[in-house]
Amino acid sequence: MSRIGLKPIVIPDKVDIEFKDNTFLIKGPNGNLTVDVPKEIEYKLENKTLSFSRSSDLKQVRALHGLTRALTNNAIAGVTSGFEKILQFEGVGYKAEMKGSRLLLSLGFSHQILIIPPEGVKIEFLPPNTIKIKGFDKQLIGAVAAKIRSIRKPEPYKGKGLHYQGEYIRRKAGKTASK
Repeated sequence: MSRIGLKPIVIPDKVDIEFKDNTFLIKGPNGNLTVDVPKEIEYKLENKTLSFSRSSDLKQVRALHGLTRALTNNAIAGVTSGFEKILQFEGVGYKAEMKGSRLLLSLGFSHQILIIPPEGVKIEFLPPNTIKIKGFDKQLIGAVAAKIRSIRKPEPYKGKGLHYQGEYIRRKAGKTASK
């Protein structure tokens, strides 16, 4: 039984939800998002409360039950309050600066890297070493943050590179540790 799928979602007053062609259109103060609902999942909207149920107990339908509820909840949270990911970088000579809405990174390569955020994503640089990625689409925020992090992943010896705030980097002992 999906514990996540059975939880009802309370819809805030600022959010409007329309259902059209197996798709929720969620409108809020931050923007509009759509969530596709599989045909095996049924929904019920009563008194600003949205609940989901499934048509059968097949393994795939059970998985879609919790997934649909989670995606809908993330969309509602996104259009009301938004999401953010914070990246930090460590390393001698590593720098970042904003060029308008674009981010220019110097991460030890022979060239600088220009990050152009997609529509709906805002990037901020907070000196000395923090990059904040904001927006209302949780999936898009995570994808942009992962793409930026993949440019220079943290290495295990000194921890140099880009990492998420609070991420634990497992350190290895260097050559001198074996003697």
